[in-house]
Amino acid sequence: MSEEIKFPIRINRYLELQGVATRKGADALIEQGLVWINGQKAVLGYKVERGDRVEVSPAASGGGKKFIYLAYHKPRGLATEDIKNKLPISVGDVFPLGRLDKESEGLILLTNNGRITDRLLNPKFAHEKIYEVEVREKVSPMHKKILEGGVISRVSSGDSRLKSEKLRAKEVEILDSHRLAITLTEGKKHEIRRMLAGAHLTVVSLKRAQIMNIKLGNLTPSKTRELKGQELKEFLAMLY
Repeated sequence: MSEEIKFPIRINRYLELQGVATRKGADALIEQGLVWINGQKAVLGYKVERGDRVEVSPAASGGGKKFIYLAYHKPRGLATEDIKNKLPISVGDVFPLGRLDKESEGLILLTNNGRITDRLLNPKFAHEKIYEVEVREKVSPMHKKILEGGVISRVSSGDSRLKSEKLRAKEVEILDSHRLAITLTEGKKHEIRRMLAGAHLTVVSLKRAQIMNIKLGNLTPSKTRELKGQELKEFLAMLY
């Protein structure tokens, strides 16, 4: 489990938890004028508040581990736990953030930064994920209303009993007569498939198209691309 940042927090400790540098190394970066908070140069001892925008110059060479962030297009038929075996050695030692079931495809984020796992996957942070789904039946505005209003699904409680669980989409967009774009914020097991079954819709194909600000775009199955620049900055800022 990653360590959760508790605000307010001293800037050097914050940078340490982000893997930028040790506390001593972070102090050195601040003294060199390589750290900004909300557009202003940081000062030693400053306490970072939730929502503050912390930026570190690309010229910084702190003593921390170099973190890698990748977008990967998981192809249909590949289990999430087998992704690592399909990556080139040059990618490095990364792991998937979250899962997609074997019959689904689409965006998976990969990293070697374990500290962001809870911030991304814990449903209390309500990060948006968008899925494109093709169904066998013809969809109508009534299906949108049902899915956004919530459907009841029966799920195993782990002790051989079943419990009722309400599944609700944050937003549903009808793309055409057989395709939907569904926005979720929780990520429960098989949530899309169970939700659509509750609305009497049969999944033909399911693809995750976006996680927060990261889009699958034209990334082809089994390929990766590195997250960097403004896209990565925005992603990390949204996590905290």
